[in-house]
Amino acid sequence: MIGVQEPIPGVVYPEPERLRAYLAAGELPEIGLAQALCRAFATHAARPALHTPEGTITYAALDSITNRLAAALWSLGLQPLERVLFQCANSKELVYALIGCLKAGLIPVCTLPSHREREITYLGNHTAARAHIVHDDDEKFDLAAFAQSLRGAIPSIRHVITLRGQPRPGISRLEDLAASQNAASAAQAVNTLPRDPFQACIFQLSGGTTSIPKVIPRMANDYFFNMQRTAQWLGYTPADTLFMPMPIIHNACMVCFLGPALISGAAFAIPRDMSPPAWGEVFRAHRPTFAGLIRALLPRLEAMLNEGHADISSIRAFWSPDGANLLREKFHRPTYAMFGMSEGLNMYTKASDPDEVIDTCVGRPISACDEVRLLKPGTSIEADFGEPGELTCRGPYTLRGYYNAAERNLEAFTPDGFYRSGDLMIKRRVNGETIYAFAGRAKDIVSRGHEKVNCEELEHALATHPAIADCAIVGMPDPKLGERICAYIVARPGQPAPTVAQLAEHLRAYGLAKFKWPERIETVPALSLTKVGKLDKAAMRQDIARKLAAEATAQ
Repeated sequence: MIGVQEPIPGVVYPEPERLRAYLAAGELPEIGLAQALCRAFATHAARPALHTPEGTITYAALDSITNRLAAALWSLGLQPLERVLFQCANSKELVYALIGCLKAGLIPVCTLPSHREREITYLGNHTAARAHIVHDDDEKFDLAAFAQSLRGAIPSIRHVITLRGQPRPGISRLEDLAASQNAASAAQAVNTLPRDPFQACIFQLSGGTTSIPKVIPRMANDYFFNMQRTAQWLGYTPADTLFMPMPIIHNACMVCFLGPALISGAAFAIPRDMSPPAWGEVFRAHRPTFAGLIRALLPRLEAMLNEGHADISSIRAFWSPDGANLLREKFHRPTYAMFGMSEGLNMYTKASDPDEVIDTCVGRPISACDEVRLLKPGTSIEADFGEPGELTCRGPYTLRGYYNAAERNLEAFTPDGFYRSGDLMIKRRVNGETIYAFAGRAKDIVSRGHEKVNCEELEHALATHPAIADCAIVGMPDPKLGERICAYIVARPGQPAPTVAQLAEHLRAYGLAKFKWPERIETVPALSLTKVGKLDKAAMRQDIARKLAAEATAQ
């Protein structure tokens, strides 16, 4: 039988006929992520799996501790398919807990340490979570006490579990749980647990910035396939050490770095924190061969180099969803531009692509069964080549519905099951192949009078100014035009931010139409980011609106 054996209420599963087509095409495996990890751990037992501040963990050691954790979670009364809230910073213990849950058949719910009462209470109740796992060594916020305080608000929670914590009444410690189990019996129990590759294995969160994130069920075989195809596309081998310092719990790290590393026999390096000295420790000791960075993290890499903490001579390639051109030009390494979303679809450029493609495009889908349509915004009409359109997609690893969100799903999918992403793309023909270029969000546009200014285009133009380290464009309210253009700018160290007049001269020389030039500059030490590390333009729009209102009152 093709399809899930015991459906979870609220989870939308792919249609069996579509699954048959993907399986027949070799574009969906018949095993899930937990089985794939177990196989890889056995194959690469003696190799390093994790490089951490506390030392290197081999695949054999990772296999043993995660088996014991799975058995320990069962001993607490947790049952396969029950949900577990994760709220943990990067550490080896987070990796242990994630894999322990996967081996136990439990479903991690991937929240972030920065989430607070509103998000966690909602997500805990929405998913009927049975346990809440937090790290307990944060000097700024007591997550263990926080988790305990929410138990009354989330009645389904039965256990709070800490990573890297001290003993506390009513709380289980990960270290104690692992130590309580026999390695041989735990391994036998894990290996004999029945597993359904078509079942949900993890609940990721949408990257929404204006409301509580929606829950994305990813299936055991589609999540494994996503990781496997990424590893193949990027050419990961057991000789590689991967460095990607964004939150491990977030989909980008999980499907592009941690997961692909562990199923390939590569090593994954975890720095002690996000400082340039900590990154330097990793680069000196473990010589990463592949690094993944978003544009906002590039200044930290530059600081690591400029302050003499380490070099990047070991790096053979970079990965970036929004800064591939900057990395390629600055460091002269092959760089993979990409587009991805927690809902599924991934696109990549190739190392053999022309520089112009890497600098301006996000590539093509990683699966032959990925279907992509670009629709003119607000319509069901397909956009032509060179014309912006909303990305809609369907495929073997793209979700069929948010968890327990029937009304949202009616809006989020076309009648024939294509997911409406809200992202704008442009399709181009390059050497006979269809290549996609990101053109911003459907709402990432400044409406200046009758002109529509694409923020992504202007940001790329501003990034060429030698004094600008980072920038973001937002619309600011204007009584005459509706909106005018405001640029939030992070200046390079030791340089003043350009003035409006200086930017105008730069953009004049660049060749950009005058109506697209910024009319106001806000200089900031860093751009506002959401909890998943994306630009928080909603916060910037609110900030400039407040400033304009205050200035109008003061006049």
